[in-house]
Amino acid sequence: MRSNVSAITVDPRQDENEPWSDPHDDLTEARRVLTLEASALEHLSESLDSSFEQAISLLMQAQGRVILSGIGKSGHIANKIASTFSSTGTPAFFVHPSEASHGDLGMITLQDVLIILSLSGETAELSDTINYAKRFNIPLIAITHKTESTLAKSAHTTLLLPSFPEACPMGLAPTTSTTLMLALGDALAVTLLKRKGFSEKDFKNLHPGGLLGRKLLHVVDLMRLYEELPLVFQETLMSDALMEMTEKGFGCIGVLDATKKLVGIITDGDLRRHMNPSFLSQRVEEVMTPSPKTILASAFAAEALGIMNRQSITNLFVLDEATSELVGLLRLHDCLRAGIA
Repeated sequence: MRSNVSAITVDPRQDENEPWSDPHDDLTEARRVLTLEASALEHLSESLDSSFEQAISLLMQAQGRVILSGIGKSGHIANKIASTFSSTGTPAFFVHPSEASHGDLGMITLQDVLIILSLSGETAELSDTINYAKRFNIPLIAITHKTESTLAKSAHTTLLLPSFPEACPMGLAPTTSTTLMLALGDALAVTLLKRKGFSEKDFKNLHPGGLLGRKLLHVVDLMRLYEELPLVFQETLMSDALMEMTEKGFGCIGVLDATKKLVGIITDGDLRRHMNPSFLSQRVEEVMTPSPKTILASAFAAEALGIMNRQSITNLFVLDEATSELVGLLRLHDCLRAGIA
């Protein structure tokens, strides 16, 4: 029997106002957002003036910490900027304006510098913190879009955000403005980093864990010290060299000349290649591989690992940068154990 019910085409949209899902349109929209925000960043870069230099001077003169504050999305950005400052050598933390009004103003000292973020500069929750800064003459840096706002008028210097539409198609959700705030915070932190002469060693001390800490480890941090090394002179018999090599357990032995300069290495592979009935009575210099691969103690451990991988070796003798004297041994196992990969 033929049904009289016509086939029904189901519209996948749940709402008649919901647009069709079109990957091409999605990419177009994403590119529009990124292009808009990139243009805003270029405009911000071009608009920087003496106010930025004044802000850096205030931050450099601070005897205490850098205190950041903001509400809503600006607060999230302020929190991240505080983290960036702290990790690049400028002690900083975030104070929530509502908590500040209920006792946390006591966390802000006369030696500190305040950075307050507010697009309008009229956020009611910030008023107590602003008044506190004015009352005790605590240096205040404003990041805002409004030059005539309460925040800007109360600040020692104002970093003005350029006038750019939000990337949100309704122009409501903070998008372009928060991108500008975040980038401006990065600019402050990195400029301070350079002014203070913050080094890779300082960075490593503040990032001992995770990938950053591992990437910044130096050979000297992982190497075995000179006193632990298996070492013999060129004239040593292989019978004695084997005893030294076995006792130290590094799978290799360094060979020194009369001046204690490193001139060779003997590995398990060398032992196999030279095995013969008179092997034990041979001198070390007859078996060793001359001019072994070395690395400076100041080099990054990741660089040493790269050399070992490319050369298919498992040990690198370590030399002092100033004297070129032998100071240690770095093993592949030590790199891998430290998470260098």
